[in-house]
This record gives sequence, C-alpha cells and structure tokens, in this order.
Amino acid sequence: MSKSDTESESNCGGAKTETETTTKADTKAEDTPSKCGASSSKADGESSSKCGGGSGGSKREQTAEKVEATIEDFDGEPGQLVAVGLGPGRASEMTTLAKDTLREADHIVGYTTYIELLPDDVVEGADDIYSTPMCGEVSRTEEAVDRTLAGNDVAIVGSGDPNVYALAGLALEILESKGATASVVDFDVVAGVPAAQSCAARLGAPLVNDTVTISLSDHLTSMPTIESRLHAAAKEGFTIAIYNPWSRKRRSNYEKCCEILLEHRAPDTPVGIVHGAGRDDEEVEIVELRELPDLGETDLVDMTTTLLVGNEETYVWDDRMVTPRGYEQKYEY
Repeated sequence: MSKSDTESESNCGGAKTETETTTKADTKAEDTPSKCGASSSKADGESSSKCGGGSGGSKREQTAEKVEATIEDFDGEPGQLVAVGLGPGRASEMTTLAKDTLREADHIVGYTTYIELLPDDVVEGADDIYSTPMCGEVSRTEEAVDRTLAGNDVAIVGSGDPNVYALAGLALEILESKGATASVVDFDVVAGVPAAQSCAARLGAPLVNDTVTISLSDHLTSMPTIESRLHAAAKEGFTIAIYNPWSRKRRSNYEKCCEILLEHRAPDTPVGIVHGAGRDDEEVEIVELRELPDLGETDLVDMTTTLLVGNEETYVWDDRMVTPRGYEQKYEY
C-alpha cells in the first residue's frame, strides 16, 4: 500500500493493487486492501480476515476461518515484530522505549481507537499505518505477522501492557501457526503501564498488597469460569482489579459479578472506579460495594472502566483508597 492514489507495488512483495491508500489522514476514509493478503479494513466499520478476526460475519464463521499464509510464502529476510504497550492513553504516560520503538517501525498496526491515541511526532516516520475496528484482533495480528515475514519492521500496538489481556500471546501463536519462530522475526515486547496500575495511581494506594485481575468479558473465557474465579478471589483477602466490566451485550455479567462480590465482602467495602484513564473523558470515583449494582446503567461504568475492589482491610482516607501492606504490624510509625 502506498501513500498515494496510484497503482503501486506492495511493500510486502505481493501483486500490484489499484488505488491503495493508508495515509494517516485517510486510512479510515477508504477501503485499504492488505499488503500481505491477510486482512483489510473498511470505512463502514467492517473488516475481512482469513483469521476470523474481522467484525463481519457470525461468531461461528469467524471461528471457523484459519490462518492461510505460511513462512514459505514469503521471500527474503523477515523484519522485526514488536508488541508495544501504550499505557493508559496519554502520550505523557507512554514509556520512552515505546515511543522510540514506534519511531523506528516501518509499519504500525493496531485497533483504530489506539492508533488515534498515538501522537503525530511518534508515528510520522512510519511508511504505513494499518488499523481495524473492534473485534479485529486476529486479522490485524496476522496482518502484523505477515508484514514482518515480508521483511518490514512492524510494531503492533495496544493499550496498557501487551501481556495483560492483549496481543503478545496471540502474535506468538500466529507465528507458530505459520511455521515461523519468535527468533526468526526477532519478536520483542515493550511493556506499558497496565490499566490496573494506572488506575490505582489515580485512586491512592489500593493495590499495594496481593491482587487478582479478572476480566468480565466472556468473548474468550466462559462465564461459568469467570464466576468461579470471582468466587475464589472474593472469598480470599485479595484486592481485585476488574477489567471490561460492562457492555450493553453483557449486562448480566456485571450484575452477576456484583452479586458474587457482595456474597463474600462487606457492603461498605471501598471500590475505586476509573473511567477512561488517560483520556479526555477520564472520571474517578470511590464508592461502597453496595452502590456498585446501580452504577451499571450509568456512563461511569463501561468497557473503558476499571474497577478496583478493596479487601477487608482497605479503607478511604482523605479521598484516597488505602490497602495496608502490613508495615504497621512490624514497625512503629
């Protein structure tokens, strides 16, 4: 894909295509065929993928599709593939290594919302930027892998950290499915600040002791498994970071989570709520556990929200959540 509306040779060594365009300004305005034949993003929010990651089609159809290209389909030396964590959203909260890695990448691949968070000075040197909408995880990850196997240095980006409900593992799985290895593409991970930690920083000190992280999304993990894990964590003394708490399609997941938490913890247990951390609509509140069920239908709790549930020792002091580490049992101060 070139940056002009002319017939051009693919950067990945494939056949020429007509009117290919994926500049930063117009990526979302026009159809953008894949350079490597793995997937394509479309202006109407649909995407097609050989991996089943696109938003079009039924879940069954997506699951049935397989990765097709293998390492034998590419000539020349592979490039480097790096999974880059962007942190909570603000450019100031990205690590220096993340910024430097993106500046050096030939291609940058990611979810449209995350791509839009990238500052211009970090991505202006990239030859191409490729994005897909929600539910395109598999297609864009295969696209990143194919571009790398074709000889490009590629960064695949995501919010938070690549190892927390993110694409580092998927990238390795797709590499393996293509007959490649992590060493062949010099695969690397650039850590980012995970949502739990960035949200904790906004609330005080809620996670300074043992913590469990649980996602309420049942897209890849069954709800019975999620419920079992909630019971196990809630009945112990862990603080709990809850990701993906609410969506219109998953009201019952949130309601069940609140029910389980209240079964094991006191109604006045502090819960920190951080909506849109690092973004323009960021909002931070501390509530009691008993209030949580009624907040599901509000704008405060959605897929950009992280909940930090205190344990039996967590308290609120001067508008900050505090979970004692245990120093007071050993030291006088």
